[in-house]
Parts: sequence; structure tokens; C-alpha cells
Amino acid sequence: MEWLTNLFVNTESVAHITLLYAVVIAVGVYLGKIKICGISLGVTFVLFAGIVAGHFGFTAPVDILTFVQDFGLILFVFMIGLQVGPGFFESFGTAGVKLNGLAATAILLNILVMFGCYFVFFDTNDKSALPMMVGTLYGAVTNTPGLGAANEALGSVYGEEAPQIASAYACAYPLGVLGIIGAIILVRYICKVRLEKEEEALTALEGAKATQKPYKMHLEVTNKYLEGKTLLQVHDFLNRDFVVSRIVHEGELSIPNRNTIFHLGDQMLIVCAEADQEAIMAFIGPKLDIDFEQQDQPLVSKRILVTNPSINGKSFGQMHFSSVYGVNVTRVTRHGMDLFASPSLPLQVGDRIMVVGPEDAVDRVANKMGNSVKRLDAPNIATIFVGVFLGIIFGSLPFIPGMPLMKLGIAGGPLIIAILIGRYGYKIKLVTYTTTSANMMLREIGLVLFLASVGIKAGAGFFETVMQGDGLLYVLTGFLITVIPILIIGPIARMKFKFNYFTIAGMISGTYTDPPALAYSNSICSKEAPAVGYSTVYPLAMFLRILTAQLIVLFFCQ
Repeated sequence: MEWLTNLFVNTESVAHITLLYAVVIAVGVYLGKIKICGISLGVTFVLFAGIVAGHFGFTAPVDILTFVQDFGLILFVFMIGLQVGPGFFESFGTAGVKLNGLAATAILLNILVMFGCYFVFFDTNDKSALPMMVGTLYGAVTNTPGLGAANEALGSVYGEEAPQIASAYACAYPLGVLGIIGAIILVRYICKVRLEKEEEALTALEGAKATQKPYKMHLEVTNKYLEGKTLLQVHDFLNRDFVVSRIVHEGELSIPNRNTIFHLGDQMLIVCAEADQEAIMAFIGPKLDIDFEQQDQPLVSKRILVTNPSINGKSFGQMHFSSVYGVNVTRVTRHGMDLFASPSLPLQVGDRIMVVGPEDAVDRVANKMGNSVKRLDAPNIATIFVGVFLGIIFGSLPFIPGMPLMKLGIAGGPLIIAILIGRYGYKIKLVTYTTTSANMMLREIGLVLFLASVGIKAGAGFFETVMQGDGLLYVLTGFLITVIPILIIGPIARMKFKFNYFTIAGMISGTYTDPPALAYSNSICSKEAPAVGYSTVYPLAMFLRILTAQLIVLFFCQ
């Protein structure tokens, strides 16, 4: 049985290190599925499993743990950046600016409360006190990437003597999860919100607000002004985006192009944004109770998948579908959402486009677009590692000349580059499409490697910190860091900016990047308002959490 003993005792062997991570991650993931009062800690329980393993001496060489920790962090934040990149800049709409402003204010308040607790409860002469409070801060706001960024920055400041802030993080995290949900509930009572009225308001808003989903209608040309005008002239005069996918003139069905001439009595199938349908109908003519798709045998409608990398980033206007291919594209499906195919909309690998035209022409478009599901199944590994390469270089550049420690590091650099690649990668011929399952898999692998490494390293002194040190104080201060900003920002969002309570709940969940809080918010609302609020602020909140973690360490912990 000596081989079995060596497997657990010989910490230098690859088999031992692999076994260590396998046990810690598997145990942590399974325990994280246990729900108490409907709430689970999820994959974060891997951190606690690592702490227990480290406490009992089930560990590995520090340099190996550090490498796996940093590699996992890079992979995790980079895949987050790729995911949020396409919507990062689009989240700053009119309401989005207000929600992101509230989120940024809440993040600032979290930091201010942390400093307040540091000066009130701790000895400011203790050099480890402030770093431990940074760990408490990120446990309180349940933000693991921020913990990783702070850890990385502390390593550059303190070297091998860096405080093990994961202990403080672990102390504050459980009550942080409960505190976020509890504070969201408390905001409801402070603002005297009635959930049924909030639901009614959302229903009324949905009825009054015309969305940008594609709208299809059959019209007859009855406006005398349009006689002899081309489709392009009509389009420019109306100044609204619409697609005429089929037209019937004197009983002959055809695919129109920009030079097609309108005549009185022509019948056409138009696809436009829902908000524009009344204006277009008023200008062209009344609706018809017919269906060209049922009458039309020579023409076909087909959904085509964009998988050709050379198409990535080209707009519909650049593709000239109507004039070059003799077909019309009426709508686009992207990430499960239907979009109107306006001339300025850029195509992305992974889009599904609805093409209408003669069968042979539609087939030519399919060949041009790629239309290969198999090609999408292959991950774009090169893009990921090109991005990681650029992110490491960018994160290593000091953003204040002459101060080498003032840099974004291995967390902030890859995150920013990933956001930029996710949004603009097509401009430099980088295909950034990754299936949701592939992105999630890489993210989770990076996260569990990071959490396991941090937990194992912190395990040796964790219980002494909690039982004999300041563990209970970290729990108390963490709770204050969690709750106070929510109780300030929540009522402001409601009373001053008049946001729907469900939107506020989603915004708070996104500000704290906390899925359990979002799950609770979704459970009390039948609409999508919590998810919209969450996704609106999540990209900026994640970016600020990671960036401020490093700035706090680099400016205040030296």
C-alpha cells in the first residue's frame, strides 16, 4: 500500500497535485448544490473545501498553487470579458446611464464603508489590517474576480509575504449572499412597494412601448405620390428602415431591389421594426388579408447560419443582398433575440438570418454565409489565446509612468482586452463567437481552479484567524459593507429616479454580481425586468470591481 500512501504524502508529484484539485473541486461543487432556505453558495463552496484541505495539510507546493491560481483567474476573467463585451457599450442608453450611475455609486459606497470600518474597528498601524479588509469587502459583495485582482496586486506589493485575504473573504461571503437578498427585501418595505402594482406597471409599459422586434405585413400601394417612385426613393423619403421582401405587380411575383418602381395597386410583403409599422402603412397603403408565403411557390424562405469568418463585421448595406444576390434579408436572430435587418447592422458569426428569394439565389447566399453548424461547434481557441497574450501585455504596462506597480495586472488587463475583442474583434478579423456552453465551461474551470488554489493556500491559518483572530469582526464589517450601500441606493433609485422595484432588484443583483440575488428577484416577478436590470449594470460593475480592487491595494496598501 506504499503507492497509495505516496499518492497522498508526496506533495511534489503530479499525481498528488492532480488528486488534490480533483478532490477539492468535486467536494466543493457537490456541497455548493445544497440549499438552505432556498439559497446555495454554488461553486464558491470550492473555496471552503480548499480551506479545509489546507488546514489538514492536504496541499501542494506554493509555486504550483500560485501558477494554477493565476492561470485560472486569467481564464475566468477573460471569458467574462468575451461574454459581456458585445453588450458593454450598448448598456449605456438613457435608462442605462442612470442605472450604471447608481451601480457605480453603490460600488463607491462599498469602498467608503470598508474604509470607515477599517478606521473604526481596526488598528491602523497593523499593516495587514487594510489588506484583510479588502478581502472582507469582496466577500461582502460576493465578487470573486475582485478577490483575484486584489490577491494579484498584493503579490506585486508584498511578494511572498502577502496577507492571505481569502480568510477574510470566506468569513464575509455567506452573510454577504444573505445580506444582499435581505437588503433588497428591506428596500421594498422602506419604499412601501406593492409587488402586484409593480407587475401591473410593467404590463402597461409593455403594452404602450413598441419594441424593435421585426413586424411583417402585406400592403397595397394606394398613395398616388408613389407612382413611378423607386424603392430607394420611398425609403429615403420615409427615413425609416424597412425591407420589401416580395412584390406583386400585374399578377407577377418578384423580389424587389432598390431600383424597383412602385405602381398603384402593387401588393407587397414588408418587414420593419414594430414601432414603424403604422407610419409605413399610413404612407404606402392599407393592409391586405393575404399571405404571399402560402401563395408563393417559386420563392423560398430560409434561415441561414453565418459561419464564414470573412463575413464577420460586414453590415447588411455592404453585403448588397438585394442587388447582387437577388434576395432580401428580413430579420436576424442573435443570441436568441430577433433583430431588424437594418442596413447599418453588422453581421456576426453565429447570427441566423432569414433570407427570401428564388431557391438557387438563396442557396448561393447560404454558401457565401457558410451555413455550417459543425463549424460553430469548433471553439476559436486562437482568438482566446491571442486575447490572453494581449491582455497580459496590456495589464503589465504601468498606467502611471515611473510607477511600475500601478498596472492593471493579470486580472484587469485580460478583462479589458476581452471586452474590446468581444465588441470590436471582427474589425481585426478575430472571430469571437463561442457557444454559451463553451464559454460557461471555460469560465467555470478557471473559477474552480482559482478558488481551490486560494482556499488551499489560506487553509493553514484560516481557523486561527476565525477563532482566535478577527474572524467575527470580518463577519460584522462585511455585513455593514453589504447592506448600507443597498439601503442608500435602493430608495434613491425608487424615489428620485422612479425605477420599477423589480428593475431595482435586478440592478442591485448586477452591482453585486450575485446570481442568487438575481434568482430571488426573478422568483418574485413574472416579467424580465430583473434580468434586464442585472444585465444592464453587470458589465460595468464587474469591470469596476476588478479595477478598484487593484487600485485600493496599489494606492493604500503599500
